[in-house]
Amino acid sequence: MTIALKLSTLSKRFGSHLAVNNLSLTIAQGSLYALLGPNGAGKTTTLRMVAGLLQPDSGDALILGHSITRSPAAAKQALAYLPDEPLLYGKLRPMEYLEFVAGLWGIPAAKAEARAKELLKQLSLWDVRSDLTETFSRGMRQKLSLAGAFIHQPRVIILDEPLSGLDAAAARLVKDMLAEYVNRGNTVILTTHIMEVAERMAQRIGIINHGTLIAEGTLAELRSRSGDASGTLETVFLELTAGQGTLDQH
Repeated sequence: MTIALKLSTLSKRFGSHLAVNNLSLTIAQGSLYALLGPNGAGKTTTLRMVAGLLQPDSGDALILGHSITRSPAAAKQALAYLPDEPLLYGKLRPMEYLEFVAGLWGIPAAKAEARAKELLKQLSLWDVRSDLTETFSRGMRQKLSLAGAFIHQPRVIILDEPLSGLDAAAARLVKDMLAEYVNRGNTVILTTHIMEVAERMAQRIGIINHGTLIAEGTLAELRSRSGDASGTLETVFLELTAGQGTLDQH
């Protein structure tokens, strides 16, 4: 088994608050993994450390065997991270934005243009390719940000609330895109407050609370642990976390 992501006793404290507490986790390449937890559980802090945006106080994260602390450039080369509030440049048009992002990854111009066209068509943004992104709706911005994450064809992609702001048609389009991406042997790690997404799409699910991994496995394994053999993921989640809060992007 190829390991896409391995967390080893990862910890992060903000003042007196221990946001992530000795978190260890292994995610296989070629899978969709959902990381769930109540408000303030440490999900986004964990993902930001994996993406290299936050320095862990202790522990490490390995992306396809590359340490984010010791070999950050190699680790990030195979990775894309899409935060819950992605940054776009309002005065750029979609093609300009994607070609700009591709340039940051050192992708040749001709290849970047072809890849950008493919992604804009796939995400139903081709008809607005000449519009400034500042005119886009939240859902359109979310889809363009997703295209930017895919532009360099990463092997591992981390998505924090990727379906936020999308209508039903756009959400289905993105879910199909993610499923196809995983079927090609890549890895998706996501947080979501939409239980149906995690229940139907994730091969494995991790639940963290107070910065600690409290349960991990397939839906069937989580049901067994909760003692509810036929429960929905929402029911299982609430039982395992003692009903503390609701899911969100924190």
